[in-house]
Amino acid sequence: MADLSSLKDLGTVSEAAAAPVHVRKVDSLGRSYATGKRKDAVARVWVKAGSGKIIVNGKDYTAYFARPVLQMILRQPIVAAARDGQFDIIATVAGGGLSGQAGAVRHGLSKALTYFEPGLRSVLKKGGFLTRDSRVVERKKYGRAKARRSFQFSKR
Repeated sequence: MADLSSLKDLGTVSEAAAAPVHVRKVDSLGRSYATGKRKDAVARVWVKAGSGKIIVNGKDYTAYFARPVLQMILRQPIVAAARDGQFDIIATVAGGGLSGQAGAVRHGLSKALTYFEPGLRSVLKKGGFLTRDSRVVERKKYGRAKARRSFQFSKR
C-alpha cells in the first residue's frame, strides 16, 4: 500500500475496493444448490427452471407442511422475487420440528435462488431471507427446572 502522509494523499490511492461480483452457480444439470439452516433443522435445496413444483422430502410441500402458515413461510422468497411458477424446487430437510424445517427450507431456497439468478440478491436481501436466523433454544442450567424456571418454592 502507498505511504499516506497527509489527507490529500488519501484521495490518490489507486487501489479501490471493488464491490463483490456475484456470479451464477449452476451445475451440469442446470440446478443451483444451497443449504439452509434454522434452529436444529438443516435443509438441502436444489432449484432449476421448471413449472413451479415444490417437493420436500419426496412429498408435495402442501402435504409435508400441512399448516398454511408453514406453506406461506416456504413460498415467501419466490413471491418476493416475483418468480412464482418458474422454478422446480426439490428440498430434503432433517432435524428440528416443522416450524424450524420450514424456516430452513426458506433460507436454503433464498440462497439457491441467488445462485441461480444473482439479480434477485438485492430483493431477497432486503426482505431478510438471506440472513440465517441464529436464535436457538437456550440450554438447561443445573439447579433449575428448565433454562430459567426455578423449582417450586414452598415454606412448609
